[in-house]
Formats: sequence, C-alpha cells, structure tokens
Amino acid sequence: MTDRLILTLGILGGTGKEGRGLAGRWAKAGYHVIIGSRSIDKALESARDVNGHLGSESVRGMINEEAARTCDIAVLTVPFTAHAATLQALREPLQGKVVVDVTVPVIPPDVTVVRPPGAGSAAQEAQLILGPKVQVVSAFQNVSHTHLAGDHPVPCDVLVSGDSQAARDQVLHLVSAAGLVGWDAGALPNSIAAEALTAVLVGINKRYKISGAGIRITGEPKPSGG
Repeated sequence: MTDRLILTLGILGGTGKEGRGLAGRWAKAGYHVIIGSRSIDKALESARDVNGHLGSESVRGMINEEAARTCDIAVLTVPFTAHAATLQALREPLQGKVVVDVTVPVIPPDVTVVRPPGAGSAAQEAQLILGPKVQVVSAFQNVSHTHLAGDHPVPCDVLVSGDSQAARDQVLHLVSAAGLVGWDAGALPNSIAAEALTAVLVGINKRYKISGAGIRITGEPKPSGG
C-alpha cells in the first residue's frame, strides 16, 4: 500500500463545512489534499480558507473532475440530492480508486428522517453507479462538522464499511489521521445502519439541544490471538 503520508485525497463536493473540516485535519496530518467543486471559484475559495487556518498552502482547489483524476483516494461529501448525478458525472475518472462515501440519505426540510434509496444505502447506490472496479467505503456519517472544525481529538467514533478489507483498512488510517476512532463495521450493506443513525442523531440534537451528538463503541477489544 502507498505510504499514507504521500497520498493525495480528493474531497469531491468539499466546499461545505464537512469537507473543509476533513480537508484541514488531513492536511495537518501530512496528506496532500484537494477540495473539489463544480465551481472552480468555490473550490479555490474553500482551499484558501482552509490554508488560512492552517498557515500553509497544502490544500488545493480544483473542479470535481480534475480532483477525481488527480487523487489517490476520493471522498464524496455532497448532499444526497446531488449524490447520483455527481457520481454519474465522475464515473470514468474514479475507476480503479477507493471512494469514501460520506453521504447521508436525508432530504430537507425534515432531515431527522432517513430516506434510504432503492439500493439500500447511499454507499450501495454509489457502488452500483461506479461499478466493480471502484471500491466504495462508507464512513464519517455520524461526525458533526462542529467537531471537525477544531484541532482537538473528536469524541465520536466512525463506522467504516465496505466490501474490500484492504480499502476499509486504508480508510481506517484516514479516520485515525483525522483524530477519530474508527471501527471496521464489515461489508458495504452495513452502511445502511450508519447512514440511518445520522438522522437519529440530528433529531437528538434538536430535541435535547446538543451540538454535534455522535456515537461511541463501548467495550475493550482483545489483542489479536487473544
């Protein structure tokens, strides 16, 4: 596997708060980071914003297609309403790559109710659109952008699911680099559970006036062979 410190990460649709938060954390951890957008002006503006907080020039802005072609691993952070169209437009440049899907199938105005697509989950929909030469991994749905914006360790765990063990391992490295705890959640159909939890957490935030509710996995893992 390529050394993680020289990987280039392309955050597609990365001009929102989630994308910028991840970009800053990964750039600080030593990755080369590209923020992608349909608008080059928005991409460049977001990159300047993240670089301003970092005090460096380690994040670049590109249109989505260029970011998809340039990156080693793509991270999709678009709203669900743009999910299928974005993937269809980027299908060709994403071939042969790992695609981390952060999308949650919720539709405003009521984002406290999950609306699973026909494929079962947004990540499964991504796999169907992109085809078997792309390894889709589901992750980061249950982490609020309010936590990602800072430099502190994030008090939320991340469920990572995908059909390739090697791809899940790569994404678990990304989770750790972003200052979170990741858990191997198994095959891609399990992404249904992680995606649905986001709508539940948003509802909890509203009802209990919590800023960025998340999940934690309890229990202590046994050492290998134990």
